[in-house]
Amino acid sequence: MSDLFAPDGGWKVRILDLSGASEDNIVEEVGGFATLMAANAFARAYVLDSIERCRVPGMDAEELLAAWFAFGEDAEVIDAGEQGWRSASELHDAVARRVSAAERNWRALDPRRDVP
Repeated sequence: MSDLFAPDGGWKVRILDLSGASEDNIVEEVGGFATLMAANAFARAYVLDSIERCRVPGMDAEELLAAWFAFGEDAEVIDAGEQGWRSASELHDAVARRVSAAERNWRALDPRRDVP
């Protein structure tokens, strides 16, 4: 699948609550991404921010990973198949190091910011 075949209304990113607070774990779906690359970047930044919000001083990578799976939020690009970003591909690297503010700034990538 390519950006030429984006779904009607653009690509969507599904935000998932890992704590199991809801039956289907879906928090929301963010739509309106013009390209798959933009949707992937948003999903990545959203997850990296979630990981950093779970990090506390003195926590090692294993503890952070456990905290993220218990309290964090994951993101997936809907209908992107193998071309969609997956947290599993970067999860261990992300918990092993702090990410920069720029890497986790999903708000700058959110298409809803352009809606009045």
